[in-house]
Amino acid sequence: MSKITNLSILTSFLGLWLTSFIKNETQFIVGFILILSFGIVHGANDLLLIKKIYKEESKSYWKTLFNYLIVIFIAVLLFSFIPWLAMLLFIIVSSYHFGEQHWENKNLYDHKIINTLFYTTYGLFILLLLFQFHNNEVIAIMLGITGIEFTFISISLLLKLNGFLLAALFSYNYFSSKVFQKILVVEILYLIVFAIIFKVGDLIWAFVIYFIFWHSIPSLLDQIKFLYGKVSLKNFKAYCKSAFLYWLISLFGIVVLYFLLKDYKIFDSIFFSFLAAITFPHVFVIERMFNLKHKKTE
Repeated sequence: MSKITNLSILTSFLGLWLTSFIKNETQFIVGFILILSFGIVHGANDLLLIKKIYKEESKSYWKTLFNYLIVIFIAVLLFSFIPWLAMLLFIIVSSYHFGEQHWENKNLYDHKIINTLFYTTYGLFILLLLFQFHNNEVIAIMLGITGIEFTFISISLLLKLNGFLLAALFSYNYFSSKVFQKILVVEILYLIVFAIIFKVGDLIWAFVIYFIFWHSIPSLLDQIKFLYGKVSLKNFKAYCKSAFLYWLISLFGIVVLYFLLKDYKIFDSIFFSFLAAITFPHVFVIERMFNLKHKKTE
């Protein structure tokens, strides 16, 4: 296991241990602090990544930046006028993003379609596992965002169907990849750890443990390595310095929303809608980053 994976495991169990000592309100506050720091910072350097990616691919930076902003604009429009579709797309895109970050360094596949299906299925399994243990809270947030009460959807059934598909892809991988054969047991243990975390922690705390320590920090380190060649304290400082302005703008927007809507129940929904809107273009940038990295190693 890599050092970052060991750190993720350690912090996960530390988070579980802390649930016995800190109140739900405190978990909520600490969770939002982590999201507003590491969570947003790991996506705040998209413009720098775009410069790096399209400089090396000899493509137009300004055209790419324009497309990036258009994606954000479309996401905002979708959440404003067709929120159920925006939420569906957000879950699918986030699933792919989580799966890609977890698996892309393991070099398991050569086929793009299988990659996409596996990443999405794996990430969706993580999200459905979280939803399963916090069904009522998730439905309430969905209602706040979309205006639709999704009680007619069985999360348990979706989790089982997704689990069957994931098991099939695991089996395919097992017989086609010697690398996967070596890590299968460990990966199953990770899923068990996630299930324990999601069951013991409240919704925000459980999500934060996974999102920050299993996704955001590993992604941040991958970005530093891509931008600067290696991970070091100096390069980490350079990354944070270049991301600071965009992080500050995002933080300012969230603070304004909070003071405008703090007396309303819809703040949580608006907050998650905001995160979703900036997630869409971020996912595409990271996907391009990984593609370029793999081209260099071929």
